[in-house]
Amino acid sequence: MPASRLRTVLRPALPAVVLLFLAVATHAGAPRRLLDFLDFGAGVLALVSLTGTVLWGLAATDRMLLHSGHRLVAQAVHRGTGVAGLGFLALHIGVKVARGRAGGTAVVVPFADEGRPLLIGLGTLAGYLFLAAAVTGAVRGAFTSRRGARWWRLLHMGAYAAWCAALVHGLKSGRPAAGWATAAYLLCVAGVAVVLVLRVRWPRQARAPGSRP
Repeated sequence: MPASRLRTVLRPALPAVVLLFLAVATHAGAPRRLLDFLDFGAGVLALVSLTGTVLWGLAATDRMLLHSGHRLVAQAVHRGTGVAGLGFLALHIGVKVARGRAGGTAVVVPFADEGRPLLIGLGTLAGYLFLAAAVTGAVRGAFTSRRGARWWRLLHMGAYAAWCAALVHGLKSGRPAAGWATAAYLLCVAGVAVVLVLRVRWPRQARAPGSRP
């Protein structure tokens, strides 16, 4: 039978096959297992993606080692990991609320959780700061004036505070993190701190008399 005729015969049966597959998966407990995974995994994926966003954002601003083409690639990865991080963050919040592990008020209002106000509040605050950084990054063209550029830089730099708050929230509010995971995040924090110090000092050295252009 020709392939085109076979597709014509099988196409009407495709919805029935999909429904049968979903029924079997539901009977086997796949939705519950998926929620069990997302209950823990969505937050981890959000934290990993947003950590990558911070690191690639720093790489995109480097002028000591990277050329303009490399910085464009870093900016593209920075945006991609940022979108992925916000998506996983929304999924993380939705699963926690759906399973009753977080109240709607605590998700919206920082430090309003009755059980763990500090740890959950840090996560809520980090979400707002990351969202502000993402929105201002997407509409950067609206901050063209000198004053607007300062506001954009201030709002976008809030991502560093959000990342630190998200690290504390992720490492302390959920399951105990493995030692290697905690060490890896601490190394990331140390690396970001070093790069930020270099970014602050480099322009001053570049403007100093006798320094290289």
